[in-house]
Amino acid sequence: MPFSFTDEQKQTALWLGLGLLLIALMVALGPILTPFIASAILAYALNPGVDWLSRRRIGKFPFPRALAVLIVIMLLVFAILAVILIVIPVLRKEFPLLQDQIPNFLSKLDGFIGPHLQDFGINMRLDGTGIKEMLTKQLSTSSDEIWTSVLASVKVGGTAVLGWLATILLVPVVLFYLLQDWHQIVARVGMLVPRRWQGKTGNMTQEVDSLLAQYLRGQLLVMLVLAIYYSTGLAIAGFDVALPVGIITGLLVFIPYVGFGLGLVLALIAAMLQFQGWHGLIAVAIIYGIGQVLESFILTPRLVGERIGLHPLVVIFALMAFGQLFGFVGILLALPCSAIMSVVVKHVRAHYLDSSFYKH
Repeated sequence: MPFSFTDEQKQTALWLGLGLLLIALMVALGPILTPFIASAILAYALNPGVDWLSRRRIGKFPFPRALAVLIVIMLLVFAILAVILIVIPVLRKEFPLLQDQIPNFLSKLDGFIGPHLQDFGINMRLDGTGIKEMLTKQLSTSSDEIWTSVLASVKVGGTAVLGWLATILLVPVVLFYLLQDWHQIVARVGMLVPRRWQGKTGNMTQEVDSLLAQYLRGQLLVMLVLAIYYSTGLAIAGFDVALPVGIITGLLVFIPYVGFGLGLVLALIAAMLQFQGWHGLIAVAIIYGIGQVLESFILTPRLVGERIGLHPLVVIFALMAFGQLFGFVGILLALPCSAIMSVVVKHVRAHYLDSSFYKH
């Protein structure tokens, strides 16, 4: 007897096929979807604030949601500008002084490393004169290739800058419309779920929402603890810019490697400018080394991982795996996506243990 599909099976196969095509289309349009995905993530995080403002009243009249959205977006912009205004004065103060200190630093570095390089048969001076001679030699031997590479990099870099500018300008616009119609959008997406899956999907959505809320609270706590740690550590070491550099490192820690890297560079520059010997650089290495261990193996696994029900080893694996698969964006989304996957895996496991395949 030939096998035939029922109408329900045909419908299921059709909609599954369309769903896979939609996923493939979204992957192909990944660069275009970046501002929309970023706006959706921001809208999810900021919507509770908009809801809270919308429940307030102006006299006898309810607070307009559009006005609440504008206020929340403006607060977000002001927070970003505040971080920038903390960073720029530090950079403007340190970089001109750094230019004057570079020759002395290179001379000290040459005196420290030069003899060791000569032991390996490498005759190269690391002071300003030696580096200038090396660059001049390289430029004279392959100037045509270098200029070709520079022009190509400028062309690619200019296109990338324009893309980033377009994304930055588009995100607030998309964010406004998403926040304005957030509940209607969520309701319409919910209506697309098949009726027989409605109850189960609703329960899973509530669990995911609770986990992501705990993730955000845990991440904010990590940022606060690290900002206090770096500011205190640099202040104890005697750094004049301990407070701004510590705050920058802590607040930007939610961007993996960027916050730590920027804070480390600023602290190293400050050490070179403020201290004559090597003890400033050694202090920075100790403070930031301990801070990285504290963040990666204690704070993030316990304050973030335990709040979303993930074992510390799972948190470390998720960060490495998502970073390997999706790069920098994957590191940003590793823990929230892992929280969502943990809810799905829990329900799949329960369904498997209750199935006849497992019991018989």
